[in-house]
Amino acid sequence: MFKTIGSLLFLFLTALPAMGQQPRFSYEDVFELQYVSDPQIAPDGNRVVYRRMGFDILKDKAVGNLWIINADGTSHQKLTAREGNESNPRWSPSGDRVAFVSDTEEGSEIYIYWVSTGKIARISQLPHAPKSLSWSPRGDQLAFSMHVDQKPPVLAKMPEKPKGAQWADAPRITDRLYHEADGRGYLAPGFDHLFVIPAEGGTARQVTSGDFHHNGTLSWSADGGTLYVSANRKDGWEYDFRNSEVYAVNLGSGAIDALTDRQGPDESPVVSPDGKYIAYLGFDDRVQTYQVQKLYLMKADGSGQREVSVALDRSLSDLQWDAQGKGLYASYDDKGNTKIAHIGLDGKVRKLADDLGGTSIGRPYSGGSFSVSRTGRIAYTQSRPDYPAELAILSPKDKGPGKITSLNRALLDYRKLGQVEEIWYTSSYDQRDIQGWLVYPPDYQPGQTYPLLVENHGGPIANYGDRFSAEMQLYAAAGYIVFYPNPRGSTSYGEEFGNLLYHNYPGQDYNDVMDGVDYCIARGIASEDQLFVTGGSAGGIMTAWIIGKNNRFEAAVVAKPVMNWISKTLVADNYFNYANSRFPGQPWENFEAYWDFSPLSLVGNVATPTMVMVGMDDLRTPPSEAKQLYHALKLRKVPTLLVEIPGAGHGIANRPSNLIAKIAHTLAWFEKYGK
Repeated sequence: MFKTIGSLLFLFLTALPAMGQQPRFSYEDVFELQYVSDPQIAPDGNRVVYRRMGFDILKDKAVGNLWIINADGTSHQKLTAREGNESNPRWSPSGDRVAFVSDTEEGSEIYIYWVSTGKIARISQLPHAPKSLSWSPRGDQLAFSMHVDQKPPVLAKMPEKPKGAQWADAPRITDRLYHEADGRGYLAPGFDHLFVIPAEGGTARQVTSGDFHHNGTLSWSADGGTLYVSANRKDGWEYDFRNSEVYAVNLGSGAIDALTDRQGPDESPVVSPDGKYIAYLGFDDRVQTYQVQKLYLMKADGSGQREVSVALDRSLSDLQWDAQGKGLYASYDDKGNTKIAHIGLDGKVRKLADDLGGTSIGRPYSGGSFSVSRTGRIAYTQSRPDYPAELAILSPKDKGPGKITSLNRALLDYRKLGQVEEIWYTSSYDQRDIQGWLVYPPDYQPGQTYPLLVENHGGPIANYGDRFSAEMQLYAAAGYIVFYPNPRGSTSYGEEFGNLLYHNYPGQDYNDVMDGVDYCIARGIASEDQLFVTGGSAGGIMTAWIIGKNNRFEAAVVAKPVMNWISKTLVADNYFNYANSRFPGQPWENFEAYWDFSPLSLVGNVATPTMVMVGMDDLRTPPSEAKQLYHALKLRKVPTLLVEIPGAGHGIANRPSNLIAKIAHTLAWFEKYGK
């Protein structure tokens, strides 16, 4: 009897969430989120090692450890007993070992995990973190790339300071075009080179040389004597930053030979299983804002280069050969959703899976990854609007993928999330179809009036989609209908659509956003007197442009914007990357165009109460850009506020507490001016 009563009580308590008692997604829940990253399936397809990501609430950062799971979802366990950050897992060709990178007190090192015994060992002693681990075909070596230090230039000789003197630090001197990067700060002088190390441990041997960088995917020849890598080793490479070639690095002689030679990126080489061919990605650079990444094929010696004529106007990424060498697996974004496909050498595309992504926790950007076993079984990060990346498995004979992890079940099964709806509407400018999404507040009641919050994506060469987003859910939980569109210039709709911003940004993408607002009003789910707008980076540009073009919004939050293309272009970390691809010529050669597309040129029209937000360490859209808007609005006596996030770069929301601060301040500003 007592057992029966206890069982009934248990059923009643566990049924409470289904009866509408779940709380809404909250700020504190952000720290509880977990997601799958970098899933690597074993060669036989029976097991998967992946990086399990979460947030350390005390250290306020993302952390990741490696977990292993059978392909049927059983025997899910941590790979090692270590608690340090682990990443970059790679199975040996025979599947008996897993190489990975892990933090130590001295820095990141390479470790080996033996599957049969569960033992691990550190096999390296490196001065810097290794990247792009890759096993040799025989499993006797590992290749990787690593930074090699170089001394900075010395111009003047200082007198020797007296013993015990407390002089100022020595000046920092650079003569490089690219010398700082957002999120990393000052880049230490030196170059990224390739190394090989015995799989049982030993000395890491440097196999490339010269003042050039060697990065990205590494691929071995069938005999293990050559590495293939993408780089730019040409004279003047620093100013030819969009160009790269595929190189063959002979591990015996040290010879480095270019296999491709054209203006444009040739990258991500992968050698076929029989070693006869190399597939790679690239395009002929026409110096545009957006160009589709295409698939190419050549023989291992660089001869017979040809484009694989893929009937798909989408950028491809993450190439992986099938075991028979008859085609390749790849991913691509299509209409805000990332796909996995098999592409035959004849260019025939066979879509295999949808919903790749879920590793961009803050906002619903594309991302994620997959791997393929010799049996054709695929492991990938799968996401939908109601959950971030989980591990999904798709076998060749399956009708569809199966999700084998539920890392957030204990959290999200007990939270009421906002429902996400895909919408399409027509551009008033040229009648194009424009895609967007709506996130409704939990407990949404049709016919009731809700404020509409427009959230513009960054990039602008990027896309939002039907993926989980902590930020969108927090806005919806606060009672807003959130509208996030993919206006022209967004990726995943083809090259012509993405390139509509060429020498025209911001342009009619403004019309596309406002047409979406009008669509929502016409449907009766938004009203003219309860409109709010925000966005970060390119979304901050669009938000500032919108309030300079109209006064329809009750309030705006402009995050990490470009306000003045002239000042931004010559101050940002990627200052060399804008001329001609974004605007014709350099700022001093085309002052009018740079100014005419600067939101600051419209600031005299702004009447919308506007909060300005920026990371104090932002090198991509420096704080001086945000301050130009704030100072201009202060001088014009428009209600404004400047929010500066200490220690944050361009990725304001990279730390969980900063993500929360961003949303909390945005909502507080909107509440202040809402009705």
